[in-house]
Amino acid sequence: MGCEGMDNLHALLSMPRFTHLIFDLDGTLADTKADLAAATNFMLAALALPTLTLTQVERFVGEGARVLVARALGSQRADLVPRGFTLFMEYYLAHVLDHTEPYPGMRELLAAAHAQGLRLSVLTNKPEVPSRAILTGLGLADFFGALVGGDTLPVRKPDPQGVHDLQRRTGIDLAATLLIGDSRIDMETGRAAGVSTCGVTWGFDVEGVRTGAPRFVVDSVPQLATLVLSPGCGR
Repeated sequence: MGCEGMDNLHALLSMPRFTHLIFDLDGTLADTKADLAAATNFMLAALALPTLTLTQVERFVGEGARVLVARALGSQRADLVPRGFTLFMEYYLAHVLDHTEPYPGMRELLAAAHAQGLRLSVLTNKPEVPSRAILTGLGLADFFGALVGGDTLPVRKPDPQGVHDLQRRTGIDLAATLLIGDSRIDMETGRAAGVSTCGVTWGFDVEGVRTGAPRFVVDSVPQLATLVLSPGCGR
């Protein structure tokens, strides 16, 4: 581990514990990119348009399914977005768990955090129905007490209302809340809501995490466990 990594680890070891953990979904809890790319390319092929690479689709993820569809179609085809979104969602809902898996160690981290009595929530720009299907299908749903999806409220990330809604549901002070995500959008959301943020570097937007100035950056699930778990549990 380099000097930066060591400094980061020392900082993690000396920090107070949080009692409410808000997780992003895509790129943070689960690797969903293959199924998102498959749905995107199904939509494009149905519209007789060229398909995209996995890397191209990955760059479009983070602001919800409709924005993903709009980006995949391009600004010159804005009129196709409603039809494209319908095609995308029909396919995605039927194939949401074809390749999607939790990141290695994530299930164990969530179980340990839940056992310690931490409140766990999900805040994602993905619509609620596929979000719940993923959490249930991966066996993660029981760890989370609340979920705010991209269509739960009139607004979505980076608007802070999602965080504030989860704060009201849990009753836990914002000072004891940590927002964990893999993108610039997540870091902006936490800053707007007045909560601490933790950027993970295994997701879809590593550069966005770095430039988003999170309070913490972790490079692995064990590092995240060091930050959020009390000593002696899940380590």
